[in-house]
Amino acid sequence: MWNRILIMGLIFGCLAQINAQEPDNIFKASGTPANPKVNISWNRYYDHSGVTAILEKIAEAYPELTRLESMGKSFQGRDLWVLTVTDFSTANPEDKPAFYVDGNIHSNEIQGAEICMYTAWYLTESFADNDFIKELLTDKTFYIVPTINPDARDFYMHEANSMHTPRSGLIPLDDDRDGLINEDGYNDLNNDGHITMMRRKSAQGRYIEDPKDPRRMVMVEPDEQGTYEMLGFEGIDEDGDGQVNEDVEGFYDPNRDWAWNWQPNYIQRGAYKYPFSVPENRAVSDFVLTHPNIAGAQSYHNYGGMILRGPGAEEDKDTYNEADARVYDAIGKKGDKMMPGYRYMVVYADLYSVFGGELDWFYGGRGIYTFTNELFTNHMLYQQDYDDRGDAEADQYEFDRYLLFEDAFVPWEKYDHPQYGEIEIGGFRKNYTRANPGFLLEQDAHRNMAFTIYHAYHMPKLLVTDVTERKLGNNIREITATIANDRMIPTHSSQDVKYKIERPDYITLEGPEVVASMEVTDKDFNKTTENIFEPATVEVQNIPGMSAVTVRWLVKGNQRYNIVVDSNKGGK
Repeated sequence: MWNRILIMGLIFGCLAQINAQEPDNIFKASGTPANPKVNISWNRYYDHSGVTAILEKIAEAYPELTRLESMGKSFQGRDLWVLTVTDFSTANPEDKPAFYVDGNIHSNEIQGAEICMYTAWYLTESFADNDFIKELLTDKTFYIVPTINPDARDFYMHEANSMHTPRSGLIPLDDDRDGLINEDGYNDLNNDGHITMMRRKSAQGRYIEDPKDPRRMVMVEPDEQGTYEMLGFEGIDEDGDGQVNEDVEGFYDPNRDWAWNWQPNYIQRGAYKYPFSVPENRAVSDFVLTHPNIAGAQSYHNYGGMILRGPGAEEDKDTYNEADARVYDAIGKKGDKMMPGYRYMVVYADLYSVFGGELDWFYGGRGIYTFTNELFTNHMLYQQDYDDRGDAEADQYEFDRYLLFEDAFVPWEKYDHPQYGEIEIGGFRKNYTRANPGFLLEQDAHRNMAFTIYHAYHMPKLLVTDVTERKLGNNIREITATIANDRMIPTHSSQDVKYKIERPDYITLEGPEVVASMEVTDKDFNKTTENIFEPATVEVQNIPGMSAVTVRWLVKGNQRYNIVVDSNKGGK
């Protein structure tokens, strides 16, 4: 008995030591919160309930820095959470330049949600002891939306799926147009919780087992004989049309649903009924339209290690003019350095044409500088680039064997298929090849978060400088002020200026009676453009990045005055 008590005491003592988080026990690793209020494991993925719990914990721990609210409901009624992160004590969030971040628009592209939450966690946990983060949240606001497809996220995680499905949300659709909905989708034939591949031995097959790794199937040369044929992902021809898996869970592409250069499904596969016919996208649109302070945006997808900007389609290539392209290039090329293995690319030029994408609506429709990052890349496996797809695939198997200990692979096993006869089922699970392995998730999250913060840092920062006065006689003073923008992003993108998307910036002199006002277009030659509206308020179309504008008022008397700058995307 006493031995048992002694053993139990030792166990509880060890547990107490294991769970200790005393500051004296911790040696801070650079760039990481040492003793966070909210302890979260960043080496795993969370369903919608898990996402909700994490956001609630962050909001509860940091009420002075966060506000959690729902921007709307998904098709099945789940909340679309948005966490506002800023220093609420310095100004209203809406009076600061804001950065919008979302993830998981494609339901199988899950890690965007974790990277969004990591960003919120890092900002809040670092605020107290990191001067850069403190200044950032003093000046800026972040709107963080971890998932804009929560229904299908949960379906992807909790139901049998491949790494590629589902891509859309869960609105019921007849993909093969036979009048039936979802009647011929994937089947978890062997009830192991995964949708993997089917193969069958065949004298006419074009595949053999890789001699170096029999788990892997490789195609033979044209003059060689194979031993297997590949039959695709697990499935059965349930509707008797001779096809397998042609009517998977409601295929539409929520990233073809946005109101910029939208095209119907017969032109752009995946488009739904009309722009913003997907309720989750409509909620995002409504949020953005009611938050004109959003000056930068980031969406997270997978896979491939890409930093993407528009235009999505070649027909739209003239939308991004030279001035805006310079801003994009400066930020995107910095991302190349910050995220080894990632490449800064233009969608239509380096990939393919996309119509009705979120990326293009944010910039084309709202004038917001926006990137889409395709998360995770084969470069992360062995810190090397791959020119040959076959070499990359071979290393995926090797990586699984030596670093994941074959945890990502379902071994091939026999199965009696009702149409194909004796086959074998096996292959990678849905949580590999597109999604980061656990130990690589936090690194990818931090680098992408840092890229987002770099972009957010360069949203406008406006300062009133060089205020001068000159007496003109007859009790009239001339007051001249320079409004500087100390960051790279202007208060209005060229797209914004061209289409007058947002109102001009207002620079107001409060106090004395203003007789006249003007913008000084050339100080050296004293050229001005008169303000013909309210004399006290000069309307400025744009305050360029890393530059300034100069305004002037003629006032009566010697009253004291305030100069107030009010810019939707530059703050107040």
